[in-house]
Amino acid sequence: MIDWNGKRYWLIGASEGLGRALAHQLSRVGVEVIVSARSEDRLNDLVAELPGRARAVTCDVSSLESVSKAAEEVGDVDGVVYLAGVYWPMKPKEIDAEKLELMADVNLGGAMRVAGVMVPKFANQGRGHIVFTGSLSGFRGLPGAVGYGASKAGVMSLAETLYADLRKTNVRIQLANPGFIKTRLTNKNDFKMPFLMEPEDAAREIFDHMNSPSFARNFPTMFSWVFRLANLLPDWAYFRLIS
Repeated sequence: MIDWNGKRYWLIGASEGLGRALAHQLSRVGVEVIVSARSEDRLNDLVAELPGRARAVTCDVSSLESVSKAAEEVGDVDGVVYLAGVYWPMKPKEIDAEKLELMADVNLGGAMRVAGVMVPKFANQGRGHIVFTGSLSGFRGLPGAVGYGASKAGVMSLAETLYADLRKTNVRIQLANPGFIKTRLTNKNDFKMPFLMEPEDAAREIFDHMNSPSFARNFPTMFSWVFRLANLLPDWAYFRLIS
C-alpha cells in the first residue's frame, strides 16, 4: 500500500460523479487534493466537503491555454487523474455533429492537452503519476455509442503509448476502464445497464488500482470479461451478437 499522506494530486473533471467521489476517497487518506472543472461553484462546494487539505482551480479542458494556466496555478503535484468526460447516446438518424465534436474534444482532446502539459514536466523531473479514465466501451464499437466509444478508445491508446514510452522510468502511467457508473451521463441512457455502479464504488476501484503496480484495470470484473473476450471474436460473430 502506498503512503498517501501529504501527497498532492490534481483531479481534472472532479465537480461531480466519479471525480467527486474519488476526491473524497483521496482526501480521506491524507492526500492534498486540487480539483478542477469548469464550474467554480461546484468545485468550491466540493472543497468545503472534503476532510483534508484541498483547493479549487477552474479549468476548461477544451482549451490548451486554460489547461496550461491551470497547471501553472496548481504547481508541483505528485500525480494527475484525468476524469473529465461528456456523453450523448445517438442513433444514426439523430447524430449531432456538434456533440460528436465535443465528445472528441473533451474526452480525448482534453486528455491529450493535459498529457502534453504534464508528461514533459514529470519526465524531466524523473517522477510523477498520471491516471487516465477510459471505458469498457472503448474496446469495440457499440450501438448508440458513436463519438463516446471512439473518444474513449483514443484515451486508451494514448495511455498505452505513454506507458510504453515511460514504463522503465519513475513516471507511472495507469488506465482505468469502468463500465456503467450512475451519474448524470448514464442518466441519459434509456436501456438496462448491467452491473451499474455507484460513483463511490467506482472510486474505490480506481483508488485500489492506484495502489497497484499494474497498468490497466477493467471493472466491474465480470462485466469486463465480456468486452475483453469480444476482442477475440471475428467481426461477423461480434456484430451478430451485439445486434
